[in-house]
Amino acid sequence: MNKILNFRGLFILSLLVISAMMGGCGLLGLGGAGGGDQGELVGVPNREGWVMALPYGMVPVPAGTFHMGQADEDPAATQINFNKQVTIGSFYMDDTEITNNEYRQFVDHLLEDSVSVLGEDLIFEEYYPDTTVWVKDFAHHMGDPLQDYYYWHPGYDQYPVVGVSWDAAQYFSEWRTRYWADYRISVGEVPMPAFRLPNEAEWEYAARGGRDMAKYPWGNPYIRNSKGCMLANFKPGRGNFYDDGFSYTSPVASYFPNDYGLFDMAGNVSEWCEDAFNPASVPVVWDLNPTYYDDNEMRKVIRGGSWKDVAYYLETGTRSYEFKDSTRAYIGFRNAMTHLGRSSGNEF
Repeated sequence: MNKILNFRGLFILSLLVISAMMGGCGLLGLGGAGGGDQGELVGVPNREGWVMALPYGMVPVPAGTFHMGQADEDPAATQINFNKQVTIGSFYMDDTEITNNEYRQFVDHLLEDSVSVLGEDLIFEEYYPDTTVWVKDFAHHMGDPLQDYYYWHPGYDQYPVVGVSWDAAQYFSEWRTRYWADYRISVGEVPMPAFRLPNEAEWEYAARGGRDMAKYPWGNPYIRNSKGCMLANFKPGRGNFYDDGFSYTSPVASYFPNDYGLFDMAGNVSEWCEDAFNPASVPVVWDLNPTYYDDNEMRKVIRGGSWKDVAYYLETGTRSYEFKDSTRAYIGFRNAMTHLGRSSGNEF
């Protein structure tokens, strides 16, 4: 009995010694506990601290695992989105689509500071929204008023920008990254990770708002609430665009957000994603942060459906595409940003 007690005492003493040496949850040697390095590997001294800042207009999306793919029937018999369980790392996402006024800040900045580098013609040809989409996208349609007013008139400032190609959305993301990084450096802060287009899996994961296998961002299975009000801006029926309250696009955040605080993840405008489109990409990509890259593929994924689409395209699992150099009256975008470190999404 005494031998057992002595052994137990030695075991406890050993644990105490080890705990003291460990210094909590980190090893004592981590960070160089002796002052100077004295020839030891202690890391570079005086490194700046790091706090992941939440950019204005973005919301955190926590990491998690979900079933990517169709959440209902496949009436078009596409067979391009069978279910696959994947894991998504935490990231930030714009709570709304990029608006006309936000995009105008980008264009005005290019015209003020980048004409000598890019040239005015390139800016207007590649990055200025194509306002003619309101006329050329629809045959025999009176789109002239929207062509004349949609982008520049203050009445449309809070509407989602359209007529922007995938390439232009990518360049906007690069500009936004540099613009914020320059400011942070000027005040002695470390730049944040880059703004970018969300990949297709991130977009779908965010659209579901934590509701695995949900048909729509608000859940299942209806497109109206209990009061009969439409839950998104889309085409409710043949020749019927107005039952949701808007004939064309609506101001961003006109409908309820999903459980992550994201607005318009169904309807209003479809949204560019990072991925190249391939009907067989789902079984090919990895099951951790999957993204399908193909520089030779002109087709890029769009998600979410738009004001001109029927409800099928609003479903969280419906895949579609457009050519990267195309501009449409029903395609916009929003940005994402990778979160560095562990995040539940609840600490902000």
